[in-house]
Order: sequence, then C-alpha cells, then structure tokens
Amino acid sequence: MKPYRVAPIAGSDITPESVYLQRRGFLRGLGLLAPLLASGCSSGGDAGAPADSGPSGAVLPATRNSRWDSKEELTSWRDATSYNNYYEFGTGKGDPARHAGRFQPQPWTVEVAGHAEVIGRFSLEDLLKPHTLEERIYRHRCVEAWSMVIPWIGIPLGECLKRFKPTSRAKYVAFTTVNRPQEMPGLAYDVLDWPYREALRIDEAMHPLAMLAVGLYGRALPNQNGAPLRLVVPWKYGFKGAKSIVRIEFWENQPSTSWNIAGPSEYGFYSNVNPAVDHPRWTQSSERRIAGSGGSLFAKRIATLPFNGYADEVASLYAGMNLRANY
Repeated sequence: MKPYRVAPIAGSDITPESVYLQRRGFLRGLGLLAPLLASGCSSGGDAGAPADSGPSGAVLPATRNSRWDSKEELTSWRDATSYNNYYEFGTGKGDPARHAGRFQPQPWTVEVAGHAEVIGRFSLEDLLKPHTLEERIYRHRCVEAWSMVIPWIGIPLGECLKRFKPTSRAKYVAFTTVNRPQEMPGLAYDVLDWPYREALRIDEAMHPLAMLAVGLYGRALPNQNGAPLRLVVPWKYGFKGAKSIVRIEFWENQPSTSWNIAGPSEYGFYSNVNPAVDHPRWTQSSERRIAGSGGSLFAKRIATLPFNGYADEVASLYAGMNLRANY
C-alpha cells in the first residue's frame, strides 16, 4: 500500500498548560481526574502486551447502572484488550495492543462545532465534570461476526450533547478521531481516508443507550481500546464506535463516514446489527462470542439478535424504515 500523507497535529489542538492545570484542580475534588491521569490511560503492564493477570491500570470509580446490566458471561480482560479493531495502529487484531504504547492520551481536548449554541474547545475534564461515571454491561458486536460482553465506564452521550444546546438544524452528530502519524503507525497506509470519521442521527445520539466511554472493567481505557474517550453504541456494529475522539460536530445533512466511503456496498451509514442483512463477504446471522477465559477465541457460534438484542429499546427509532435499504 502507498503511504498516505497526513498533516501534523496543529498547535491549536493542544490545551494551554495553565488552563489544563486549573481544570485539573477542579476534578481532583470530584475524584475523577486522578485515576484517568495516573496511567495516562495507557495499556496495563508493558505497553502493547496482553494483560494476563486481569484488569490493570488506573481504577475508575463508577456506579453500576442496573438498567443495562447483563447476566451473560463477560469477555475476559485479556481478550477485550488484545483482540481489537483499531486500524490507526494496524489492521491485525493484535496490532493495536502491540503498537499503541507510544500513544499519549493526556492532556486531551475535544472541539465542538456546527449547529449548536455552545461551541469551542473543551478539555476532557470539562466534558466529564457535570456527570457521575457509570458502568454499563453491553453486548458489543463486530461486523466480522464476532462479539464481546464488556463492562464499559462512561457518561450518557445524550446528556453530554445537551450541554452544547444543539439547534433545530442539528439533525446529525459527527465524530472525528485523532490523527497522529508519529504515534499511530497505521496512519502511514491509506486503508481508510484519515482521519477516521463516524456519525449518528441526532435521535440515535440522544438515546440513553449511547454513551461516551472513558474506561472498562473498572479501569481507564487502554490505548488500544480508544483512550481516553470513545463512542459506544451497542445496537450497531463495532466500527460505529469512534475511538480517541477529538471533534464533535452537529450537522444538518447526513455526514460522510469512513467505512461508508471506503465500501458503500458493504458498510452502510446506519450499520444496525441485522441478522437478516448479510455482509457481501460473510453471514451476519450468527456470531462467535468471545467470553470468559481460556480458549474463548474458539467459542461456538450463536444466533445474532436484531439490534444486537436491544430491539425493545431502539427499534422505534427506525419505525417505517426499510432496514435492508438503510443498512
């Protein structure tokens, strides 16, 4: 593959040190910032190495949200942090864990733009400070027909977005991820049109199931899982979950998204989990659940559920839509 030229990170993307230190003092009082900064949200143990002894890294205090609890067996920490899709670090499932050690997720800022009354650049602390972190156990379905059950830690996406007061013209929300070729070796290849972009319809983004995650298994997000801030939309295929978000923008018209640009016949804008609509190169009617420990990567296939099992909560969002045409 030929190298893909990318622009270096702009100086404006870096929070001034004085501002960062002031905000840090505020969140120390809330007990949120210290855990996030203790490890820099890096991978536990040796950078890029599989975690053999269970969850590691900075502990994040969070309240379990029983509404989104699950009795299903959790995927092991090791599998969840060493079997990943994150093409900025490489296309192999083990590449993110191997190559993410150089990535620096702190300090972090997110630009908010578009059709909203409150726009500008906000630190990660600014996004988190009005909220109490909560833990939700979600099924997580990848388009390649494998799935995990992961206890995510974060805040409701919709509650965060409301703070920016989107206007009546805001019909969609777009997410852009970080673009640092010096720290992310996969950006040297034009697998996708970088930086990575994803989007949701505004009512999808406001649904209480959607969340901004900063941790998993009680710990700060490892780099390979999207540190320090990622999107989790459990009724959609995993590639909708933009990682390491640096920009949130409110759009009037449907934005372009990375995988839909790369393969429009294979990756639709909606990307709802639908066992009745196969990917052109594999079935979506069943999946391989990666759960537990010891040999979990060879688990028996199970039937895929519509909307990944969350139909009771989200099917009404798509009432009257042709879900084959709007895949």
